[in-house]
Amino acid sequence: MDIVTGVGTLDKAVHVLRCIAERPRSLAELEVASGLPRATAHRLASALEAHGVLRRDADGRFDLGVELVSLGRTAAERFPIASLALPVLERLRDETGESVQLFVREGSARRCLVSLQSPHALRWIVPEGVLFPLDVGSAGRVLASAAPRPEWVESVEEREPGVASVSAPVVDVDGHVIAAISVSGPIERLTRRPGERLGDRAVAAARELSSLMGT
Repeated sequence: MDIVTGVGTLDKAVHVLRCIAERPRSLAELEVASGLPRATAHRLASALEAHGVLRRDADGRFDLGVELVSLGRTAAERFPIASLALPVLERLRDETGESVQLFVREGSARRCLVSLQSPHALRWIVPEGVLFPLDVGSAGRVLASAAPRPEWVESVEEREPGVASVSAPVVDVDGHVIAAISVSGPIERLTRRPGERLGDRAVAAARELSSLMGT
């Protein structure tokens, strides 16, 4: 578990929340996934449940709570990039025929805000809300840079075997990278040079979203 804030209880509670965001877990499963002592995991999960951030499913496992729905809607309204990006990403998905995603940096990781699936039966699926590391994958490297250079970044089998991707930076009015648009899919279609094949389209979409964010 990464110590982010220096406030141990808060860091542990968020760690528990992220473990359960991956999938519903029993207390025993949460203990293993979090690496926390059983009593600590239970105390934190129960406290989050009391606040409505977690709940129990029909099997008694801890799962995400309905309070997060309200908080998520409020966050989306105050951070409009996801809603602005949706039509841009839909066009990119339709033009390329591949899965597309919008990632933002979150500490030392990247969060998927929007994920649209390819119409192909063989496709790369990224769940919305998932947290990935910055040090692997094209989107991670885009977000790890303060300035957008080069125009696009590609990756081939860095995080998952058989998967390639190309990502381009979304920038604010000052030229700072605030998000990354990615096109991802199987190597069979994207090839081992996805940037050459789809880099220009990813860049065009990222520039369109950058323009929308500046209005």
